[in-house]
Amino acid sequence: MSTNTTLIRGARILGGERRDVLVEGETISRVGTGLDAGSAAVVVDAGGLVLLPGLVDLHTHLREPGREDSETVLTGTKAAAKGGFTAVHAMANTFPVADTAGVVEQVWRLGLASGYCDVRPVGAVTVGLEGRQLAELGAMHDSAAQVRVFSDDGKCVDDAVIMRRALEYVKAFDGVVAQHAQEPRLTEGAQMNEGAVSAELGLGGWPAVAEESIIARDVLLAAHVGSRVHICHLSTAGSVEIVRWAKSKGWNVTAEVTPHHLLLTDELVRSYDPVYKVNPPLRTDADVVALREALADGTIDCVATDHAPHPHEDKDCEWAAAAMGMVGLETALSVVQETMVDTGLLDWAGVADRMAYRPAAIGRVTGHGRPVAPGEPANLVLVDPAYRGAVDPADFASRSRNSPYAGRDLPGRVTHTFLRGKATVTDGNLA
Repeated sequence: MSTNTTLIRGARILGGERRDVLVEGETISRVGTGLDAGSAAVVVDAGGLVLLPGLVDLHTHLREPGREDSETVLTGTKAAAKGGFTAVHAMANTFPVADTAGVVEQVWRLGLASGYCDVRPVGAVTVGLEGRQLAELGAMHDSAAQVRVFSDDGKCVDDAVIMRRALEYVKAFDGVVAQHAQEPRLTEGAQMNEGAVSAELGLGGWPAVAEESIIARDVLLAAHVGSRVHICHLSTAGSVEIVRWAKSKGWNVTAEVTPHHLLLTDELVRSYDPVYKVNPPLRTDADVVALREALADGTIDCVATDHAPHPHEDKDCEWAAAAMGMVGLETALSVVQETMVDTGLLDWAGVADRMAYRPAAIGRVTGHGRPVAPGEPANLVLVDPAYRGAVDPADFASRSRNSPYAGRDLPGRVTHTFLRGKATVTDGNLA
């Protein structure tokens, strides 16, 4: 018997029947009932807990290098582990931008050193995120980081010719371009969703068509060149319809939704609390309903956090001056339980699909998003679905506290996370 042996006893795998799961080394060795691991094993009593494959986030801002005042790879991966994630994709809008093999390798090596979850760097599509010249896509793919996802997230690749060239280039190595869909001319000076609330508050509006027009263009481009396009943080009912149409054509289009767009609406902006300022902005009740239904029926492939940490001085200021973004790694699963599981729209097997299997497939991440079965890597998370409690950002592992859920009761709590058989979280605390 391996000295690194863990017996998870009585877990509900994907919310189903209770089973024991024996982990030896980095691998699941047995799944069954009444398993015995001997005296050397660590036994985890998982009665009442749901066992899922480790979650995979396609959209995380770890801020390092350059903005270590808001997050580092170490603090961000600790937050990820507490949220049940075993792999995250680190966005490219760092300082310097991750637009070369050297920078993506730096981020990848920082992830290796952290040990709390696997870090897959996302490469920039264009040099400096400036939208004018393609970055070193091939060199980043061929680097030690083996980049497969490319995005200028935070900015839109708004030039159709540049976007087409990027889609053609990544096709050579089965990469994907992840687009931040925002027509810049339609959103100049935008502060929140354009609609009744923005009109009442007198804040500059970010119209739904600014997102939808870019998505429509990009699904057509992806079809034209036969490449893969992924839509970041889809947020409107109209965007859902465009993606649904593109998929009906058999085009290689995938999309993600954030937890906050599944729960929060633009009505919260009436408070003028900058914690609710985000890009794309919080939308309407009708959009939230459409997003939930699209995640349930598979039109939207996955949940991605868009974890966007900011130091307090960038948020504790007047609305117009505040930075856009919210932290989300440590609350994502709770929000998905609240909006999708407790409403009956998804079961826990559906959560595993939308938060592990599909994001791992889109990002081409090996060893993650795998079944809970013998011979598979032991990347696992245990969740207590019966828990309910108030969110306290003071308890976060993230370096930043800009959570829109502070003080709000949410269900579910990650009790254990395992990365290749090693516990990164035990009893809700970092191991």
